[in-house]
Amino acid sequence: MSVTKAICSLAGLLFAFQVFSQEEILAKQYFDGGEFGKALALYEKLHKANPGGPYIRQLVACYQQLEQYDQAGEMLQQAAAQQNASPLLFIETGYNYALQGKEDEADKYYDKAVDAVIQRPAYVYSVGRGFQDKNLLDRAIVTYEKGKELDPRINVDYQIAQLYGEKGDMEKMYNSLLDLIASRKNTNLSTIRQIIAQFISDDPSDPNNILLRRLVLQRAQDAPDILWNEMLSWLFVRQRQYDRAFSQEKAIFNRGEGASLQPVIELGLKAMNDEDHDTATAVFEYVIAHTATTPIQVQAHLYILEIKTGKARDARDNDRIKNEYLHLLEEYGKDEHTLDLQIAYAKFLAFTMDDPAGAEALLAECQDLRLNASREAQLKMAHADVLLYAEKFSRALIYYSQVQKMMKNDVAGQEARFKVAQASFYKGDFDWALTQLKVLRTSASQLIANDAMQLSLLISDNLQEDSTNTALKLYARADLLAYQHKYGPAVTLLDSLLDGHRGESLEDEALLKQGRLYEKLGDYEKAEYNYLRIAEFYPFDILMDDALYALAELYEKHINSPEKALPCYEKIIFEHQDSIYYVPARKAYRRLRGDHTGEGT
Repeated sequence: MSVTKAICSLAGLLFAFQVFSQEEILAKQYFDGGEFGKALALYEKLHKANPGGPYIRQLVACYQQLEQYDQAGEMLQQAAAQQNASPLLFIETGYNYALQGKEDEADKYYDKAVDAVIQRPAYVYSVGRGFQDKNLLDRAIVTYEKGKELDPRINVDYQIAQLYGEKGDMEKMYNSLLDLIASRKNTNLSTIRQIIAQFISDDPSDPNNILLRRLVLQRAQDAPDILWNEMLSWLFVRQRQYDRAFSQEKAIFNRGEGASLQPVIELGLKAMNDEDHDTATAVFEYVIAHTATTPIQVQAHLYILEIKTGKARDARDNDRIKNEYLHLLEEYGKDEHTLDLQIAYAKFLAFTMDDPAGAEALLAECQDLRLNASREAQLKMAHADVLLYAEKFSRALIYYSQVQKMMKNDVAGQEARFKVAQASFYKGDFDWALTQLKVLRTSASQLIANDAMQLSLLISDNLQEDSTNTALKLYARADLLAYQHKYGPAVTLLDSLLDGHRGESLEDEALLKQGRLYEKLGDYEKAEYNYLRIAEFYPFDILMDDALYALAELYEKHINSPEKALPCYEKIIFEHQDSIYYVPARKAYRRLRGDHTGEGT
């Protein structure tokens, strides 16, 4: 064959493959759209051209949807008669009879599928799954049990437990999984928790939660084991009962020789993120008391101070926090091992005490420490943040640029580039900010990429509208005030922007920014008003999902109106599926409805 003929032949094959692919896609679209007759015609054509192809199940499904059971049965019988035919065809044939109400005939074929497992136990996985797919749960359980009986090496314990749960037999499911935990044989605790998570909620009064707690407690009483403390701790975290989880973690740590404090620290962070500050503080105090490792002690102290700073209400509170920082620096000293403590204190001086000069002096002292490149970059970034607070833009940009070069292949370098853009935005150099942001929109860090995209759109959309950039400069100034934690003046400046530039494209950005600042100030009614204005006047704007999510969280966390939060989450789920808030909105929506989400381990 000549090269030309070979190329033509190959081109013909590729063309035919492309046609088949297009027809297969179209057939699936017809089927999914309920146009079963059109789907059937295409699948028959595809099957005729490739009798050994994968179209039998689709054809059978089309016949069944059209109630052409005889044609479906005939096709299944022909396929089952082939040598080495899959036992799944017996299930399909039985199911075809069941659709016609011929249960006795259906049972005969289901039995044939189980017989295939008896003849060849390796079929247990596919046959069990086949029964499961048809919602024949009892048949699936029998199949899996038969496989285990025939070959003890077959591991289908998770599948059996899951099936008990799907049947609603929660006690059997829980006991099956708890038996696996107790056996310690090839047990994947993460998988077990994922299965259980499908059937419980974050509501401690959920009957499924109550049953699980009772069964685990019973086992803990009958045969005390750290495993049960771990299980209870996990359940209490799921139920957001961090104080009760802490009791379990203490029991685990106190009983285990050489036990790690890491699970305790992680619990403290979860409680802290969920704003259970009392439990978080107690956890970190426990960590401090039970470790001799200085970095761990210092970090725990910093978490406690972060909580206290967030809760501080007046200058006296802040003075007490300042004294605690000074006490810690006196206790642990100023060296390479306490860099995080020194940076945290410097930021506290600048952003909370409005003493950027004191913060700069402290960070300047740190420059004499012997630091590796990563820690040096961390110090420079903190110094730049303080310089930016003090509106020393040029020096801040120098430090950020140095970090960007030092850590160019690291997320820290990308963060530094974003801060270069942010600082340029604050000082009114919008073109240079856009240049930096253009690079960051493809950042490996999704968070940085999203922030870069939002700031880039904010600048570019409003540069086009007003050559003097008056509104954008006002917004940038308000954003800088917010960065400096000067929330009151920032709100006032945004009021001026909204009054003087009503109806301009920046209005929704200003409303959203101001709403978030009102939340910082504890003025939740005004925050709600701003978010509702965006929802009413900018329903198709790019910030609509931001406003909806902010409103939902406001209702849930501050106004205590979860019934108002629910439709906000729902709107994100059904109308903003490409939103970065889609996943957290879906979780919150299911939680508020009391669904068993099955999310998280």
